[in-house]
Amino acid sequence: MSAEYGQRQQPGGRGGRSSGNKKSKKRCRRKESYSMYIYKVLKQVHPDIGISAKAMSIMNSFVNDVFERLACEAARLAQYSGRTTLTSREVQTAVRLLLPGELAKHAVSEGTKAVTKYTSSK
Repeated sequence: MSAEYGQRQQPGGRGGRSSGNKKSKKRCRRKESYSMYIYKVLKQVHPDIGISAKAMSIMNSFVNDVFERLACEAARLAQYSGRTTLTSREVQTAVRLLLPGELAKHAVSEGTKAVTKYTSSK
């Protein structure tokens, strides 16, 4: 396999193959997920409870779905106002539109807190 499919060239120019007649090992590409962050939040809320691999997969799909919905809505809002940049304002409005009641209020306050913390550290 070539470098464009996630293979890294080994020093010495062998392209990931070991010397001799041994079969070359394929490197599996890293799969990104939110599992580490989901697990950290679970431990903050319920330190004594674990989560199965299947439940983690479902939670990861849920987070990806919510992220995609928010990103699409924020992009649509930016497009309506003729802008090409997503700002925290579009994201906040998308959160207010998509999340119900109390959940939206908590999400907006956490987002505002995160943006304030980021701008103060700059």
